[in-house]
Parts: sequence; structure tokens; C-alpha cells
Amino acid sequence: MSDFVIEGGASLSGIHVTPGNKNAALPMIAAALLADSPVEISNLPVINDVKVMLELLDSIGANVAFDEKTRTAKIDPTTVSTTTLPAELCNKVRTSVLLAGPLVAKMGHVVVPPPGGDVIGRRRLDTHFEGLRKLGVVVDPDKIPYDFRTNSRLVGTRILLDEASVTATENLVMAASLAKGRTELFNVACEPHVQDVCRMLLTMGAKIEGIGTNRLVVEGVESLSGAKVRVGPDYIESASFIAAAAATHGKIKVENTLAEDFEVLERPFSKLGVTWTRNEAGVLTFDSKYVDLRISTEMSGAILKIEDGVWPSTPTDLLSVLIVLATQADGIALFFEKMFESRLYFVDHLIGMGAQIVQCDPHRVVVKGISKLRGTRMSSPDIRAGMALLVAGLCAQGTTTIGNAESIDRGYESIETSLAALGAKIKRVK
Repeated sequence: MSDFVIEGGASLSGIHVTPGNKNAALPMIAAALLADSPVEISNLPVINDVKVMLELLDSIGANVAFDEKTRTAKIDPTTVSTTTLPAELCNKVRTSVLLAGPLVAKMGHVVVPPPGGDVIGRRRLDTHFEGLRKLGVVVDPDKIPYDFRTNSRLVGTRILLDEASVTATENLVMAASLAKGRTELFNVACEPHVQDVCRMLLTMGAKIEGIGTNRLVVEGVESLSGAKVRVGPDYIESASFIAAAAATHGKIKVENTLAEDFEVLERPFSKLGVTWTRNEAGVLTFDSKYVDLRISTEMSGAILKIEDGVWPSTPTDLLSVLIVLATQADGIALFFEKMFESRLYFVDHLIGMGAQIVQCDPHRVVVKGISKLRGTRMSSPDIRAGMALLVAGLCAQGTTTIGNAESIDRGYESIETSLAALGAKIKRVK
């Protein structure tokens, strides 16, 4: 295990290049299993979760080669020899469940142990089971490991998802791509990473309409071919670096951003006083010299409320970092986490650092800024909270030590190297 040790007080300044989107890379790796020839995926982030997903494919016989220098994986799914996934790998990532849809659609059978991942509250799989059952999959959710099987080709149908689940949407659209006939999926997730997976499937020969909306129509095809695809930029990662620069009163240029992603992110950031410019080349520029970190009020004069939700609402993965940013802005804000009941428990660490925060219940916290944070020792509970604690450590006076650094490594590539390049005083200690 490793710790991150941070000497706070340094303002971040410099250029940051956005890596590939973790939340797109993982389902795109799973989608490669649908092909009848090799798939090449470029711009993969070099993070632990990507490595585990590739290990999962290797464990069932796929021929996998990952070049970390070029960030490119070559996957030949034609050599898959088993459809029973190893529990020790599934326990490491939530997205192991994404192998259910493509494998049962193509091979007719897959055994999936319960997935792991961050403990941020109850993360139900009901929508996966119900959707796959409607396509013709037989599975008993009470029998562990989960045994998905079908005696014939899947058959398209109308499916209304009971929640706009990102991973369930991805699982069902992958399975429907090889189903017989037409599948209509309603109340689907439409996040940028879901769109990336759909576009990858199109490149492989799938027929999908409605990408970017909450209704997808999939016309099943007999087979999907190999392809060369590229992972889109990780807007959560780049937004986290902007928050870190803002909280430390620095300046930053972020390369490789998409306008449609940051159109959504502008809303919560601007309410905390953070604005930026972006040119046609996709370079986003933030300079604290031209902004005032001040929390706005509602138009009625009421206390500001920032709440997460499905796209295009404020992403849940960004809420933890926004809370830390709010501690460094003048004013009061209520944060309402509606997606996961345990995500906000990390604020206990912020309170221990001197943040003026009241936790109303598992879903709501009130933040009053500006808080003078002080360094302390704590442990990262999950990927996003871990990044938020790193930002808090950068703002704090004195030394901050964050244990369980590996949890942050699951979602952020060489985070200490990237922050140090911007002037942060941070090191990893084994």
C-alpha cells in the first residue's frame, strides 16, 4: 500500500493534457468481445481499472496486448476459450459485469461473480438482469456466481429501464447488437461515455439510432467486425484539475477537451465563481486572476443548491471535488447527492481538516466558505473522494497524508506526476 504526502500552499500552474475517459475505456474493452476479428483501442488511460479489465479478457482466452507507451490495446476475441470469469479479478472492478452482455450474446453463456469497485452505497444490478431477461437470457439473481445463458440467439424487444443506469444501458446495447430483430431501449443513460461505446459499435457494424438521447433503437446484426477505435477525453479528470487550480488560486491550460462536455460542466463551476475560456483547438484556459471564488445564490436569494443526476445534470463523479472547491469559495451552498447514499461520508475528513461543513443526512451537506484547511492524515475511501482529498491537501496549511493511494490510481493516471508537473509538492511513499 502507498500514501500520498502533500505539502500544501502551492498554486498549480501549467499545462495538463486530458487522458482517455476511464468510464468509456472499460465498456469499450468489453465491447471488443463482440467482434469476429481483432479490435484496436487507442488513447486508453494507463490506470489500474483498465489493466484489470484487460486481464479479465486475457483470463478467458482472448489474445490481449497492451502498449502503455502508445496507450493502445490490441484484442483478438476469437481465441476466447471459456466464459467463466475469475472471482479474484471481478472483485476488483465494478465493470466486470459489463462482460455479461457481450459474452451471453455471442457465446450463449457466461458466469459472472459479483462485481467489486468502490463502496459508495448500494449499486443494484436489477436493471441488468431484467433487461437481459427480456432479450431471452436465463439468469437467477439469487444464485451466485451469476449464470447467464441462452439456448438460442437473443431476440430484440421493447425494454423500459427502471433507472437510467450507465452500465445497464451499455450492457443491453451491446447484447442487442447481436440480437435478432429490433430492440427499443427507453430511459437509457446518455452520458458521453455511453455515446462512445455506441459509436464504437457503429464502427464495428452495429445499427444504432438515438445516440445521445434517452431512447436507443438497435437493429440486430448477424456479426460484428473488428475495428480501430479511440477513447474520448475524460472530462471528469480534466474538470478535477481545473478545480484543483481554482482552489489553489492558480492557472491552468487543459488540452484535449470537448465543447459538449464542458457546456454541461460550466453550470456547477460558474455557481462557485469558476469560469474559463476554450478555443477551437480544444484548449481550455483558467486563470484565477480573472475570477472571484464566490458562491452565488439562487435567483430568489435562497442558498445555492448543487445536485447531481443523470446526464446532462451535474455528474455524480464530480460532486466530491466540487464540495472541496466550495470550501475555498466565499458563501454557502447545499450539495445534494441523489445517486449514492455513501458517497458523501468522506466529508468527515474535510471537517477534520477545518472545513465548515454540516452533514444533514447521507445525501446532503451544507458547505460554508472560505475555510482555512489544515493538513492531517486520512485514508482515501474511493476514487472520486480520494481525488477530492488530494485537492483539499493542496489547499491546506502543513502536511497532508492520504493513505490507500491505490484507490485513486484506479481512476487517475500517475496523479502525483501530473500534479507535480503543475507545481504541487506531492510524493508517493510506499
